[in-house]
Amino acid sequence: MTYLFFAGFRPHLPIRPLFLCRTCGGKWPCQPARLALLAMFQDDRQGLRLHLARKLLTALADQPCTDTATLTTRFLAWLPPPPP
Repeated sequence: MTYLFFAGFRPHLPIRPLFLCRTCGGKWPCQPARLALLAMFQDDRQGLRLHLARKLLTALADQPCTDTATLTTRFLAWLPPPPP
């Protein structure tokens, strides 16, 4: 998987173990990361869900004291609903 690279765009990638954005310092996936992920997976929404689920499992392993529901909401709740 490659991130979108074009003039003026810096990839918003997570820093482990806290999963903060390397570029803006926000909680990953930050808004720019979400937009980039939606663009990268525009034809594969199920792939995006699987990608984020893997990241969520990594974050849960890296942060065992963090509330599971909080991380799940952060990683998955922003996704658009699947098509009917």
